[in-house]
Amino acid sequence: MSETPPASGDARDPKDRDDGGTSRDTGRSAHRTGPRRITLGDMAAELNVSTATVSLALRNSPLVASETRERIKAHARGVGYIYNRSAAALRTARSNMVGVAVHDILNPYFAEVFRALEDELGREEQVVLICNHRDDVTRQRGFIDSLLQHRIDGLVLCASVDTRPEEINELVASGIPVTLICRDVEEARAPVVRGDDIAGGRMLTGHFIERGHERIAMVGGRRRSSAGRDRNLGWRQALVEAGMDPDAQIDIPELMTQADGRDAVSGLLASRLPPTAIFGFNDLIAQGLVSGLRRAGIEPGAGMAIGGYDDTDAAVGGSPALTSVWNSPDQIGREAAGLILRQIGGEAVGDERRLIMPRLNIRESSPPPGGQSRG
Repeated sequence: MSETPPASGDARDPKDRDDGGTSRDTGRSAHRTGPRRITLGDMAAELNVSTATVSLALRNSPLVASETRERIKAHARGVGYIYNRSAAALRTARSNMVGVAVHDILNPYFAEVFRALEDELGREEQVVLICNHRDDVTRQRGFIDSLLQHRIDGLVLCASVDTRPEEINELVASGIPVTLICRDVEEARAPVVRGDDIAGGRMLTGHFIERGHERIAMVGGRRRSSAGRDRNLGWRQALVEAGMDPDAQIDIPELMTQADGRDAVSGLLASRLPPTAIFGFNDLIAQGLVSGLRRAGIEPGAGMAIGGYDDTDAAVGGSPALTSVWNSPDQIGREAAGLILRQIGGEAVGDERRLIMPRLNIRESSPPPGGQSRG
């Protein structure tokens, strides 16, 4: 991937690097002057498993199922791969590179998380390599495998939907420091730092209810992610506590972008009982809703209350200024960096869960029905 540069001082193609093994293949091309080196990544690609799985299998790790272990070892024998423990030990040398993978680098919220991460890691002379996996778990796996080839010191991951805990656990077991941010992966044995999305969902929904709204739609959020699931759960809990049926409200999952928010407006307005307030899963959705409502001739705020999540800079500077849930990007970035650096330094941190309490910032976009703000 373009985000991952060659390791310093090594101009060879990454596929030709020694990763702890060699091949007995003496080469078939006349111009070859030495053996073709088979890498863990080569075998992982052919066997459709992760590089970490290949590495663990070759070390007879019980974390890999015996059938898979034998299949990988048989393949290694077949291609002439010889596991070299001395060369593999070189992987413990520091590369001063930490990989960071998220699902949407265009979201300003993640830019704020990156800034805090880079500041903290930069103090320890760590270079940050960024991947935008776009919630494509196959793309995420490819990026992680590429990082392993470059001997990263650690990985900070906002996991793609459909990430299996075994994938995280294999990395941890192989000695790669891992910290999850913003999204949890249940049963993963790695630390995670994220906002308390249930609490944040309850805050915003409770604010609408306190303002007198009874038809409160929720728009967006991938429900196979912890953030999408938990914000929706917070919305539902607040409605139930107020005596309202969440299933009687409009709930539109999976949307994530500003364009998604714009496109959702026509359907919301065409419903039999349009909402008087809308909970946007993130600020991008909320800003799209603002734009779409204006195109439909409805003034956001006065004509339809809007709330967002993440409280990015654009929320404050918009018109109307957006009510939004502050989701602590600076703190998440700093704490994630601290956890990675502790692991790089040899400290065991376990699977600690750090839930950071969000804060609701109330602004012009969420008045009572009818548009008259109570301040």
